[in-house]
Amino acid sequence: MKITVVKNILEANDRIAEDNRRLFEESGLLVINLMSSPGAGKTSLLEHTIDALSGRLRIGVIEGDIQSSADAERISRKGIQVVQINTDGACHLDGNMVRHALPALTLSDLDLLIVENVGNLVCPAEFKMGEDHKVMILSVTEGDDKPEKYPLMFRESSILLINKIDLLPYVDCNVDKVKEVSLALNPDLKIFEISCKTGEGLDSWTQWLDEQVRTRSRHT
Repeated sequence: MKITVVKNILEANDRIAEDNRRLFEESGLLVINLMSSPGAGKTSLLEHTIDALSGRLRIGVIEGDIQSSADAERISRKGIQVVQINTDGACHLDGNMVRHALPALTLSDLDLLIVENVGNLVCPAEFKMGEDHKVMILSVTEGDDKPEKYPLMFRESSILLINKIDLLPYVDCNVDKVKEVSLALNPDLKIFEISCKTGEGLDSWTQWLDEQVRTRSRHT
């Protein structure tokens, strides 16, 4: 019975996510689901991404947290459209939560919508929201065993951002092992090594985003 209940929840969410996806396509909007464990650097990455693409892309952000609006307040200082979702205990965002947040955004004024999911390496990978790509951040401070422990997150993602590489001399993390196991799980996974502290590698990430938005606009 428990398996049936979980299946029904996921199927109901998939239907809502598909409605969201059609709305995003009609708006010519690229949507990114940004996922990681707490503290891996999602909000810092967003700040750098917004700065790098300012004047080139119109970006909106949906911030997901269990409590507080601290991250949304940080992002709002960039002068972009941002809306906060507090899940009040839920460990992920889903299609319905995102659907209810959309009226707070003017989608026709956006090229790119980034959803910062709740910090968690399990549930966010299971729940679609109508996104074009799932993007995962892994901090080197978390160690190199995460692909083996949380394989679904790596299988579902289009991009893996290995963050905080400036700390590699001080932590026990084998980046080559992370890449090898991740690519064994998902051969199509694109991997960027980045540092939100120094800016290293961020150009490759923002260039990929820019190309994805341009590709979307040519097909709408």
